[in-house]
Amino acid sequence: MSTATAWRADPYTDALRTGRGPLFLRRQDGWLLPLEVERWCAGPDSADLTVLTRCRGAVLDIGCGPGRLVAGLAALGHQALGVDVSPAAVARTTRSGGSAVCGSVFDSLPDEGCWATALLVDGNIGIGGDPRALLRRVARIVAPQGVLIVESAPAGVDTELDERVQVRVDDGRGALGAPFPWARVGAAALLRHAATTGWSVADEWTADGRVFVALARRRP
Repeated sequence: MSTATAWRADPYTDALRTGRGPLFLRRQDGWLLPLEVERWCAGPDSADLTVLTRCRGAVLDIGCGPGRLVAGLAALGHQALGVDVSPAAVARTTRSGGSAVCGSVFDSLPDEGCWATALLVDGNIGIGGDPRALLRRVARIVAPQGVLIVESAPAGVDTELDERVQVRVDDGRGALGAPFPWARVGAAALLRHAATTGWSVADEWTADGRVFVALARRRP
């Protein structure tokens, strides 16, 4: 089953509809990564605001989930669009006052090559299970002078973490989604991937234990 199909299935859809967890990504060995559904379904927090204030121009939020950042950007006067494979996420984004389309970042997207800022937050560098392929794809989506803001694995996690795994969405009560590829990347590993895919580092910061990197398109 594709990643897109997996994220459309319960229990992820149920969690977005209710705005509550618990929800996890379950690795094949049984290890669980908690997903912060309640935070995603709330308004932007103080760490999110450090991202929003660094956005410039039109912003594409890749894997926007329930749309808190898209709605927050719209409130700040940005043209902003979310993209997510989950119809439930897109519906929640529009209800919150944002705009979103249903689809994958690897599909054709509106205004490719024109976005001033793109976002990969809340672990979305893991989309597709291949960070370098994702970074190369986003390089074709943003404008030549565009910026990509990426959230890596949080503070306290090995910065060299570079994990590609099969996971399933797990509600902690016995319901499981289908397996799909995912990745987790520490800050140092992210910088290496960026250097090999046409990006240079424009900024790095940590807020409330979350680690962010702003990447700029590297000129030929």
